[in-house]
Amino acid sequence: MRLSRILLVAALVLPMSVLAQDPPELEPLPEPPPPPPGLQEEDPAAEPEITIIKRGQDTVEEYRINGELYMMKITPTHGVPYYLMKEDQDSGWSRLDGPTPPLVIPKWVLFNF
Repeated sequence: MRLSRILLVAALVLPMSVLAQDPPELEPLPEPPPPPPGLQEEDPAAEPEITIIKRGQDTVEEYRINGELYMMKITPTHGVPYYLMKEDQDSGWSRLDGPTPPLVIPKWVLFNF
């Protein structure tokens, strides 16, 4: 019984003694190097173009990159907004409701006639 009390006191005192020590001398971090020259200028074509359209009482936001429509966000007046995303160039739209993305099946073009 006495041994367990000594071990309990030691277990409580040892962490306190570590915290009571002076912290080590800290040095400031060196300045980061500048980014490469090609990354300093932001390319406006990399940002999506967003067009907001009112259809009845619903709001539709169209997202385009290089003039190609790839995603739409539909916000109904009553309800939760949802997204329509284009899977690839030739297919239709898939609906995205929640945080998990839809299953996208790879579709590679092997031959074009």
